[in-house]
Amino acid sequence: MKNEIKMKENDFIVSKTDNKGIITYCNEIFMEIAGYKEYELIGKNHNIIRHPDMPRAAFKLAWDFISSGKEFFGFVKNRCKNGDYYWVLANITADYDSTGKIIGYTSVRRKPNDQAIQTIIPIYSKMLDLERSSGVKASVSYLLKFLEDNNIEYNELILSLQGEK
Repeated sequence: MKNEIKMKENDFIVSKTDNKGIITYCNEIFMEIAGYKEYELIGKNHNIIRHPDMPRAAFKLAWDFISSGKEFFGFVKNRCKNGDYYWVLANITADYDSTGKIIGYTSVRRKPNDQAIQTIIPIYSKMLDLERSSGVKASVSYLLKFLEDNNIEYNELILSLQGEK
């Protein structure tokens, strides 16, 4: 098992992408924690740091939110260049041009609540199992049913787990 890198309380990872998810900006903390140089990130798809423990359905949900102009919050396990990993609380918002067209996205990531991660891990694990056996659609359905059963919206769930509700 690889090592977990823990973000500091005041760390903020910032990146910007175009509307296809290609990185156009990354801050120093992003490069430091992920272990990449700027030239290794700029021009690459943001999924360069996607950890295999993350269900694809989580990213589908994120894209559904942000491509429609909605703000997205989510817990994400990312992979460092050397195989280590780190958890973040991601907040993704759309960037607009002067005509109101989405031209990209800004993601600000910070240290997640440890208890929130322990709560989300089994949910993601179940989603991954469903993706392997029945596809992404089954994973999304599971998550939507979980939200419905708990009478909570997705962003509301994430923020409540983080202790910000």
